[in-house]
Amino acid sequence: MDSNIEFLNYIHQNAEMGKDTISQLFDIVENGPFKQKLALQLKGYNEIFDIARTKIEAAQQTSKEIQSFTKFTTYLMINFNTMMDKTPSHIAEMIIQGSTMGIVEVTKKLKNYKAAKDDISLLAQQLLVFEQQNVEEMKKFL
Repeated sequence: MDSNIEFLNYIHQNAEMGKDTISQLFDIVENGPFKQKLALQLKGYNEIFDIARTKIEAAQQTSKEIQSFTKFTTYLMINFNTMMDKTPSHIAEMIIQGSTMGIVEVTKKLKNYKAAKDDISLLAQQLLVFEQQNVEEMKKFL
């Protein structure tokens, strides 16, 4: 597989995980201002997801979705972690942890795919900055 497509698939899957997670948390959260921040995050993940998918399809390739098992275990972990504590502080902490993992992984991928096309690297940079902004926004709710 072309390394550009591999990189795009990584971006696509990262954004997919973000949008799936935020969507699930959105249904759990009751706090209005916190819910508004989650809505903005969901919008951002959806945008990056759609751009990556469009670029993959433009290359006449098929995007790789996250495996069902991974989605299921993430779903269970979110439910388990929010069963007893649905406070914005606790959920913000969970999001910070997830976004921090995303920051680390995107940074690694940017180094591993230095030869990627500029538009793909820029999309990865956009994802990186977005994740960093998410962390900063969530810190306000700790």
